[in-house]
Amino acid sequence: MSEAVDGSGDAEVIPITRARAAREHLPAPSGDPRSRTASGASGVSSPGTSPGASGGPGSDLGPGLGPDLGPDPDPEAEWPLPGPPAGEEDDDRRLAELLAFLRRRVTGDYEVDEFGFDPELTDRVLLELIRPLYRHWFRTETVGMHNVPGDSGALIVANHSGTVPLDGLMLQVALYDDHPARRALRLLGADLVYRLPVLGHLSRKTGHTLACREDADRLLRRGEVVGVFPEGFKGVGKPFADRYRLQRFGRGGFVASAIRAGVPIVPCAIVGAEEIYPKIGDLRILARVLGLPYLPVTPLFPWLGPLGLIPLPSKWMIGFGEPIRTDELDPADADDPMVVFNITDQVREVVQQQLDELRLRRGHAFPPFF
Repeated sequence: MSEAVDGSGDAEVIPITRARAAREHLPAPSGDPRSRTASGASGVSSPGTSPGASGGPGSDLGPGLGPDLGPDPDPEAEWPLPGPPAGEEDDDRRLAELLAFLRRRVTGDYEVDEFGFDPELTDRVLLELIRPLYRHWFRTETVGMHNVPGDSGALIVANHSGTVPLDGLMLQVALYDDHPARRALRLLGADLVYRLPVLGHLSRKTGHTLACREDADRLLRRGEVVGVFPEGFKGVGKPFADRYRLQRFGRGGFVASAIRAGVPIVPCAIVGAEEIYPKIGDLRILARVLGLPYLPVTPLFPWLGPLGLIPLPSKWMIGFGEPIRTDELDPADADDPMVVFNITDQVREVVQQQLDELRLRRGHAFPPFF
């Protein structure tokens, strides 16, 4: 009797001990609890189970409990703690950048060139304020951006329109945001702009300067992208009935500057600005009193007061044509009136042709935008 008991004990104790040892080192099974019973997770060998039931070769313990177990996990290993959500990291980064920006502005640790251009303030503040207009309100598209050089000077010659000159600001955003080299546009403005206390200061900060020969020549020779609107106030203030018809281009001073600097002239057409403030009248007497070239009457202004100053959401397209080279000319040709006149007339014809083509390509001025 005792031998039978001892013999049966020897036969049963060894498998149970091995199964328990394997179970203690196995990871907790996942999934349906019923799979634990099917895989023999109780540690007791069922009749007919192969010798590898404890996890050795030939085991049928089920997925994750067979020979693919790999090394046992180290209980003393240091597991990485979860970090803050991605949104919180972005908020912290933006806050740190804002504080650093404010610190530089307060301490004066920022760069301004000889014309008063402040690149950081332009990108981080001034352009940031008008980017929603460019992207979402006017839904601006650009064409032919590859025609603008990426690392050398160029003169952008564009049509001027819109009653309120927002086209210059949109052109500036286009060249900075959509050009691969993020070119900063240095616009040449009329002296009226720089006589106004706030507007003149902001214009200097954003890189614009007075439309004069000396400033234009210096910027072009430095390799800057300079923008000019040869129509001036005649273009921006023309009646809505004359939309997309170019006015006279002046005496061609911009062409002479390009010849002296040997930089290409890039014709530019802006479609969409004509519809933002359709000018149907002019308060000339009041304009003269205020010292303005005109004071427009639109379908919404002055009838709706400040609401009439909101531009209509027309669809915009800005196209850059093939550059007209001037480096093949002698710098002395800048003083030849016939050479200057011929190139000026050529640029005007190209811009008018671009306007007609882009206008057809755009289609309706007010497509659905919501």
